[in-house]
Amino acid sequence: MMRAARLGDDIDDFCVKCKRIMNHAVVSILNDQPAKVRCRTCYSDHDYRHEMAPPPKVDSRKAALFNQVLESVTVGVVPADAAASPVDPMVDPHVDEDASLNETVAAGDAAAVPAEVAKAPAKGRKKSKA
Repeated sequence: MMRAARLGDDIDDFCVKCKRIMNHAVVSILNDQPAKVRCRTCYSDHDYRHEMAPPPKVDSRKAALFNQVLESVTVGVVPADAAASPVDPMVDPHVDEDASLNETVAAGDAAAVPAEVAKAPAKGRKKSKA
């Protein structure tokens, strides 16, 4: 049979600050049970939790916003039967732009190439200052 807890006794409990089950000292007693404890690691005082972690705080507004964003993203998903068709410019607009630019450059029409692309230096190598 266990003896009743006394002030200053060591007891294990979930520390709110450390977020772990740690050694605690009994600070106050109510009806022969520890009421408040002090963590021996971080010295924070809190109610005795019987070694149980508090339930997670879930903000219902964040959950509702996340579900709303998820619904708006899944609305634009391409159905499985449409995936076999050619690339849709709405799904990946960069594919269409790159293909048309490559066709224009291959045809030799330099006037159709945007000025930013024509003047942009090649990526990957830097010029040395010699």
